[in-house]
Amino acid sequence: MLEAAGGRTPSTHPALRHCVALLRLHLATPSLAAAKQLHARALRAGVPPSHPLLAKHLLFHLAALRAPPLRYAVAVLTRILPDPDPFSLNTVLRIAASSPRPRLALALHARRLAPPDTHTYPPLLQACARILSLRDGERIHAEAAKNGLDTLVFVKNSLVHFYGACGLFESAHRVFDEIPVRERNLVSWNSMLNGFAANGRPNEVLTVFREMMDVDFAPDGFTMVSVLTACAEIGALALGRRVHVYLAKVGLVGNSHVGNALIDLYAKCGGVDDARRVFEEMGAGRTVVSWTSLIVGLAVNGFGKEALELFSVMEREKLVPTEITMVGVLYACSHCGLVDDGFMYFDRMKEEYGITPRIEHLGCMVDLLGRAGKVEEAYDYIVTMPLEPNAVVWRTLLGACAMHKKLELGEAAWARLIELDPGHSGDYVLLSNLYAAVGRWADVHVLRKTMVKDGVRKNPGRSLVELRNSVYEFVMGDRSHPESEQIYKMLSQIAERLRREGHVPHTSNVLADIEDEEKETALNYHSERLAIAFALLKSLPGTPIRIVKNLRVCGDCHMAIKLISKIYDREIIVRDRSRFHHFKGGSCSCKDYW
Repeated sequence: MLEAAGGRTPSTHPALRHCVALLRLHLATPSLAAAKQLHARALRAGVPPSHPLLAKHLLFHLAALRAPPLRYAVAVLTRILPDPDPFSLNTVLRIAASSPRPRLALALHARRLAPPDTHTYPPLLQACARILSLRDGERIHAEAAKNGLDTLVFVKNSLVHFYGACGLFESAHRVFDEIPVRERNLVSWNSMLNGFAANGRPNEVLTVFREMMDVDFAPDGFTMVSVLTACAEIGALALGRRVHVYLAKVGLVGNSHVGNALIDLYAKCGGVDDARRVFEEMGAGRTVVSWTSLIVGLAVNGFGKEALELFSVMEREKLVPTEITMVGVLYACSHCGLVDDGFMYFDRMKEEYGITPRIEHLGCMVDLLGRAGKVEEAYDYIVTMPLEPNAVVWRTLLGACAMHKKLELGEAAWARLIELDPGHSGDYVLLSNLYAAVGRWADVHVLRKTMVKDGVRKNPGRSLVELRNSVYEFVMGDRSHPESEQIYKMLSQIAERLRREGHVPHTSNVLADIEDEEKETALNYHSERLAIAFALLKSLPGTPIRIVKNLRVCGDCHMAIKLISKIYDREIIVRDRSRFHHFKGGSCSCKDYW
């Protein structure tokens, strides 16, 4: 063993013992400055730089910091400690995996500085999940299996999270099922739930959550955030309210993540007043995310002016908006037709807040101009924008062209979409809408034949409605429901009452060159009308009806639902692909601008 100053061995050096004791003491309130100071004191006192005990406790202290200094930790590991032990290496792997440079964890592992042990693979899999590197993650999985370490519960938990983050739900579920129920812990359940929630699989979230509750596993805040996210996606407001009650009961409502998830839930289910109430109750716990969630929620629910007023309050509170906040602000302007205000906020975003416009912001500006009928200006804006326009931007222009019957520009947008995102069924539908709007039925038929020839399948309209804690799904012309006979009788009654109110079906919304009577029948069987008929049959008079639709509501359904809300004295809230429509007393919150 190396001799220290005065003939003392490093392991018995009093300066080393003193430094280690202080590093342990400072763990309660870790500080980078304190760590560096103690490190320097030990070296000045003659403790060898490569002493493993010093490096071990120094790295342990660094890992306890809120933002561990990755460069310093790597220097301690590779320069000061030439032959690290597995504990020290794993500590730095954890720091790297949680840092802005997670790939460095994989690079350090590749250097084989120490043999892997039971704690090596979780941070490596975390790094793979963060960079969504399926190839690296599968390689780490294979290595763990080769070393006989993939059977450990915390390694399996990390594998569940990794596969879920990468969208391989079957693989995630297979690993999850390999964990015995009596060993499964909250981390593994939450990994499954979060993986499904983050990748738009709400039904699977609720299925796994039911399994979790069946085995009497107590959820925590992370669990409930995933469940709330799922409820928000499918519009399951009643279930979301039950989750809210549970959270209040166990004292988790004060958590900012939970509060933000509740705001998102209520906003996505059309419950703007409830979203506001949660926001107000958060008080000092509100974050920029909370403000952003409510601003976006107000905007998509058609309360654009209220969203902009809230943004003004946020500015007065001296809070700095994020890129997402500004997307919500620009969206509010777009859906309210506030063109001048939209450009003013866009300029302020750059000049006052130093936010470099991303493609999402530029897309909002195209949408702003297109919805307002300034389609030529929208096209000019696209061809001169500082970023390369993506398919979403050109699709936005095509939608505006279909709305305002701008054939030449629409075909130009279509030409770009064919290059950027060929085979997207929504683009075919938009171009069909445009051709039908200008009476070019021959082109509609050619386009439909092209879709069949190229194997492009139109995404069918689907509508969800929640009744008594169950969610029911309908598609156009659906007769699979066991009560379809009663539903179609109700549809006939609704159609008759609409006629009595003077409703004339907008048959131009049916993209087929068929008789008007057939078109009226097709309109009457749209998925949202089936869902509304079912809700009118099965819910108490006067209760709101909430519909979630995967496509944009058509003009005829929009007019019909306005009248239905008046005839049946119901508030009907429809969330379509792009926004909310709050129908009440014969009018809609969008004021027919959507």
